[in-house]
Amino acid sequence: MSDESTYETGGATVAGTAPGTRAQDRARAAAVTVRAVLHDLRLVDGAVYAAVAATPTPALDAGLRRLSNAADHSKISFAVAAGLALFPGRPRRAALAGVGAIAIASASANLLGKRLVRRPRPDREAARVVTGRQVPMPESASFPSGHTASAVAFATAVGVALPPAAVPLGLLASAVGYSRVHTGVHYPGDVAAGAVLGLASGTASLALGASLLHARRTAG
Repeated sequence: MSDESTYETGGATVAGTAPGTRAQDRARAAAVTVRAVLHDLRLVDGAVYAAVAATPTPALDAGLRRLSNAADHSKISFAVAAGLALFPGRPRRAALAGVGAIAIASASANLLGKRLVRRPRPDREAARVVTGRQVPMPESASFPSGHTASAVAFATAVGVALPPAAVPLGLLASAVGYSRVHTGVHYPGDVAAGAVLGLASGTASLALGASLLHARRTAG
């Protein structure tokens, strides 16, 4: 069948490309555009990573390395949650919401995101990341940053449930995210994606907590 057909516009018959073919052409053009944009974003991502690696920051290196290590397995967040849980009422509820947010973020990042995208870790040696700022390179995929996702998820949930904690925990989560780029184990794009995932996970934990509380009150 020919791709050429006729259709009526204002009473006149006009020759043109079949509607199905035009739609396919638009879809192909859109796909090409998306691939080009993603390619450019990856170049920017790599350039920012290289710029961070090439910038001498001896006063920051040791502290950010320790922070990145301390954030392994959300140790900092769990320590904060344990402290909040000592106080009944809103602090304890905030701690529970934060721990729930970590669970959602961790599962989403490690069981879904990393397995679906499978982005290789950065080549830290090629970027010449100085030894003094390095932490062990994880064996998991790079995208998204699980450390960032969990830290932001905890800060989001606790910050909403306990507003005075929002700013310090938000700053801490930002520092954790940057430390993963600074130490050379993540691209900035991995951290950005982790932050978005963390926001979603924190929101989901709060919604789940509110739903459970409403169900308990209704049942009571």
